[in-house]
Amino acid sequence: MGCWVFKLHGEADGTLRPEGVGWSLRTARSLLLLRRPCPGPLVQDHEEEVDGGGPADQFSDRREPLPGGCSLICKPSALAQCLLRVLRRSAALEPGPRSWLSGPHLQTLCHFVLPVGPGPELARPCARDRRVSNAGGLPAVLLVIPNAWGRLTRNVLGLCLLALERGYYPVIFHRRGHHGCPLVSPRLQPFGDPSDLKEAVTYIRFRHPAAPLFAVSEGSGSALLLSYLGECGSSSYMTGAACISPVLRCREWFEAGLPWPYERGFLLHQKIALSRYATALENTVHTSKLFRSRSLREFEETLFCHTKSFPISWDTYWDHNDPLRDVDEAAVPVLCICSADDPVCGPPDRALPTELFHSNPYFFLLLSRHGGHCGFLRQEPLPAWSHEVILESFRALTEFFRMEERMKGLSRHRTSFLGGRRRWGALQKREVSPSSNLEEIFSWKRSYTR
Repeated sequence: MGCWVFKLHGEADGTLRPEGVGWSLRTARSLLLLRRPCPGPLVQDHEEEVDGGGPADQFSDRREPLPGGCSLICKPSALAQCLLRVLRRSAALEPGPRSWLSGPHLQTLCHFVLPVGPGPELARPCARDRRVSNAGGLPAVLLVIPNAWGRLTRNVLGLCLLALERGYYPVIFHRRGHHGCPLVSPRLQPFGDPSDLKEAVTYIRFRHPAAPLFAVSEGSGSALLLSYLGECGSSSYMTGAACISPVLRCREWFEAGLPWPYERGFLLHQKIALSRYATALENTVHTSKLFRSRSLREFEETLFCHTKSFPISWDTYWDHNDPLRDVDEAAVPVLCICSADDPVCGPPDRALPTELFHSNPYFFLLLSRHGGHCGFLRQEPLPAWSHEVILESFRALTEFFRMEERMKGLSRHRTSFLGGRRRWGALQKREVSPSSNLEEIFSWKRSYTR
């Protein structure tokens, strides 16, 4: 079985299609011209990264050191100890040789700008001779959610190909109108609306009812995954999830804005992608104002708040689309991989809600000093180390839950065995009871059947 791609089919009323990576090349040129030097060396030795100060020092409370200058921030628990042991043994976190890809902007641009390369069309050849991810022999399904802008990046396809090699069934979920998916109605999917994702998960469970289900999201697409986990709670059907460079404080992120090359690049990409649906959307959206938007916030607000049929306020929109609105209901382990030098999300003290990882036992933060936004690249041909860590953590989760079920099974078996002995002893006593007790037993049975 190859790599699936979920698309929502329907009719398209426009003619203009997004054109490759032209906008990204202009963004790359602007970033290289305006790139500001980062303080200190980009890559340090392992000892310096672990012991020296840095932008992640505010997370010193309950921060477990890991190889490569990374840290694990979480609430202490048995699952946290299991994950910590796996990460400390992970070869993907070991510091490697210096690379020209060490800078945060280069890591980010390589992620968004470089051609995506071979994609799902090579899924079947790459799926041959793959390893099985589940010790029980049943391949797990990996649901991959790209960024909210609809751009399919090389890291997403790299994760799918690596998952195929490790025995997973990768599934790429695309929002309405993204990556060439036509619309079925003149309505796009809001930033944190998981309704379409619920339908996709339902279909996956229908096709593979007994297969373990994992999910990975990148960047702004993490809002969709976190909204789904919060709304569904223990009924999410997922064994584990991971978010690569997630945007957690989404409203503040939109209001503060991005560095202008990224802001212009993402905004231009969305305008090009939606221009093909201009005719279909003009009855519900002020398209002229939409395509004149100068910021991501203005674009989002015009598209979903200032509609012609049902306008709402900016506050109301985020009351329904904040990915952390129901985070306390999430019942699935979530590993968030973030970088302290992320140029898109910003510094950790502003971008990451530390109280979430300190108080919620299901959320784990793997914070690295370098990696950019959704980068975490290594020298070719090695895949991004974030992909290796995610698949290793999913395997650890599978083993952990299997051991938990085994221990519960032994406990139930022991309780059942002891209960059986007690029942057998009671029956023996009942058989030797005097005849006066027979009437009591008979009366009880008669009243029970009455």
